[in-house]
This record gives sequence, structure tokens and C-alpha cells, in this order.
Amino acid sequence: MSSTEEQLFQRFGKEFPAGYVLCEEGDTGDETYIIQSGSIRVVKRTDQGDKTLAIIPAGEFVGEMATLLNEPRGATLIVEEDAKLLVIDTNTFEAMVKSNGEIAYRIIKKLAERVKNTNKQLEMMSFKDANRKVVYAVVNAADKGQQQDDGSVLVRLSVGDIASMTGLDVPKVNEVVQKLVGAKLLKPHEEGYLVPDKNKLFKFLEFLAMKEQFGDFSS
Repeated sequence: MSSTEEQLFQRFGKEFPAGYVLCEEGDTGDETYIIQSGSIRVVKRTDQGDKTLAIIPAGEFVGEMATLLNEPRGATLIVEEDAKLLVIDTNTFEAMVKSNGEIAYRIIKKLAERVKNTNKQLEMMSFKDANRKVVYAVVNAADKGQQQDDGSVLVRLSVGDIASMTGLDVPKVNEVVQKLVGAKLLKPHEEGYLVPDKNKLFKFLEFLAMKEQFGDFSS
């Protein structure tokens, strides 16, 4: 960490182990979390069970909506990887936003991204084809994934994560993922999966969309 980050951590920082529940959906929202290291999983309760909305990486923040609007938490926040967080209370966060244009801009940009992601989630849930749902989820994750030296992209998702995002059961997701691995569109990795060629995976997604729209003419 830089000297500035260290100073901030000394003032606002806390360490949390993986699996720690920072807050539950419906809780009073009086703290915003800025992630210095590790990641946070955002989980929403639905009629079909808990669904993972996102995994927020280091360098991002989460929980600001409930803090700014003084409303209950809209989702449960769980520490995904051991994390160092800046825990900012409501008054401090509001003062930071008012006094720092860069922070305000980042919040506006982040809110726009979240609206975009919500629209993607709604679009995905309208798909009928399980293959298309899984590939769509992986493509979206690859857009934010970690670029590797060989040009591939690391997607930190498990089969369970994808199942939660798509509303499919784990066996079905695993079946689709194994097909993608067999087609060399995905490669298993200790932290999730590698996408060897993101453009090729996107073209496959387009093919699945056409197939769902117009049917399979091979029969």
C-alpha cells in the first residue's frame, strides 16, 4: 500500500476473513466499504434462493447506496477473499463526497455501471436456453476479468457462482461448463476458469442467440 493508503487504513481500516458477513439484506445501511484488498460477494434473496449479483474486487467500493439514501441494505455483503476494508460511516462518507469531486464522479460512474449490470441480469434471465445463460454470464465476467500474459482472461467464478447468477441448478451449469471446456472455450484454473479467446466465446454466444431466436435447422 502507498503511504496515503496506509494512513487511511490506520484511521478507517479493518481486516475481515473470507466468509464474514458484513451486513444482511434489510439491515440498516450506515457504513460504506472501500476494498483495499480481497473481494466482496453481493448476494440477493429471491424466490428461487440466494443469487450472487456480483463479486466486487479490490479498488472498488460497495454499500454506498444504503448509506447515501439512509435506506435498508438491498443485498447481503459477504467477504469472498480475506479482505482489508476501509469502513466509512455515513457522516464521514457524505463529507468525503461533498468535498472531493473525484469521489463523487467515481460514485456516479459506479452507479451507472450497476444499472447496466442490472439490465444485463434481467436480459440473461429472459433467455430460455441454459447454454446461452451460462455463456452470457461467463462473457460478462470476462469483460472484467484479469488479463493474463498469454492473452487469456481469468474469470474468478465457480460453477456454484454461475448457477447462482443464472438461476440454473449446479449439475446443469457443470454440464454446460464441461462442454465449453471440451470445446476449448474455457480452461479450468485454480481460481476459476481461463477464457483463452474472449472474441471466440462472444461469437459462440451470438451463435446461441441466433439458434434460440430462429431454431435449429440441423434437424
